[in-house]
Amino acid sequence: MEVRRTAVVKLDLSDEQRDALHRTADQYLYCANRTADYCWSDTSYTKCKTNKREVRDALYSELREETDLQAQLVQAAIKRAVEAVKACVERWKKGQHVSCPTFTAETMDYDARSATFYRNKVSLATVEGRVEPSFVLPADSPTPYERYVLSDDYEFRESTVRYDAVDDEFYIQLSTRRIDGDAAVSADTGHPDQTVLGIDLGVNSLAVSSTGTFWQGDDYDHWTREFEKRRGEMQQRGTQAAHDALLRLGKREEAWRKQYIHTVANELVAEAVEHDCDVVVFEELTDIRERLPQAKWHHVWAFRRLYEYVSYKAPEQGVSVEQVAPNHTSQRCSRTDCGFTHEDNRHGEHFECQKCGYEVNADYNGAKNIGLRYARKRIHRLRSSPKSGSGDAEVDLRINGGTLNGESHRPTAGD
Repeated sequence: MEVRRTAVVKLDLSDEQRDALHRTADQYLYCANRTADYCWSDTSYTKCKTNKREVRDALYSELREETDLQAQLVQAAIKRAVEAVKACVERWKKGQHVSCPTFTAETMDYDARSATFYRNKVSLATVEGRVEPSFVLPADSPTPYERYVLSDDYEFRESTVRYDAVDDEFYIQLSTRRIDGDAAVSADTGHPDQTVLGIDLGVNSLAVSSTGTFWQGDDYDHWTREFEKRRGEMQQRGTQAAHDALLRLGKREEAWRKQYIHTVANELVAEAVEHDCDVVVFEELTDIRERLPQAKWHHVWAFRRLYEYVSYKAPEQGVSVEQVAPNHTSQRCSRTDCGFTHEDNRHGEHFECQKCGYEVNADYNGAKNIGLRYARKRIHRLRSSPKSGSGDAEVDLRINGGTLNGESHRPTAGD
């Protein structure tokens, strides 16, 4: 049985190291986009090139000459682009509208040769040579990084360096695996191991995952206000031309909203795939307007659309979508050894357990509780099923989670 674990750590960078990573990311994206263009065909998906070895043989030497990237980074960029094209081809075969993948986010994939890990720092290959930034680790020990990356029981698989433009920070996500007798499901139960991604929908953030990723919705709010402002100006004119312009504006706004939520849904599904999650779990949306009276009307619309889009996008990636009852998920402590529930635990965006003292972003705490609720429900169902044999069937439904940096509310490590 293969068990995968992930840790996300913020990098403490000097100005020189930061510049080196930015320049490396620029050249990495150049290689990925060059590869995607080479692989793509606008006429037929059968003409798209999706064989990694053939594409690498055709482009590797050229990209090495055109960039200052280390060999492993060039190969990683080629691999990423080919996989993206292959995913588009699969959607194209199903009759969906697709276009050539374009890479803009500053992310780079590192393997064991291009990244070397030490207890409190990492050595990364860049176009300026090796840089060795320190880690910003939480105070709690052992951290997920110590448990899964430094442990002899886990094997390093890969890592991704990601730049967050909002925080102006670089993060590194590390994936490991453990293959031994510590099976998540007993051999006679027949039930597969599942990894759960909990999603909280709230007033403060459009969506928050149990991996500590926030979709704040600031752009969504900004453009909603802009559309409302333009609508008000047109309504004041009262002319036929203004009425016609108002109708066109409404169509533009609807299209923009749908595209925005489609983007968030794609990123959310990608988050589940990236963390090897089998299930994405939302809270039930019934009576959500009454439960979140502070939420703007367009947020409630976005919640429903987001669930709808994820519900049909996720299965295409082999990920199912479930819902759980939302009661008390915002008031319950998500620490598995606590679980204390009280209305005084939450104060706006801040959660502080009155029993154990656990402090974290409130929406993130809710996301973990949503995932945990599904996990407990799933365990109970499996143990009570006649097919499970004994009532003590071993089921390990893992929740990918993390502690948050209190200032940025971005992930610093998995929990």
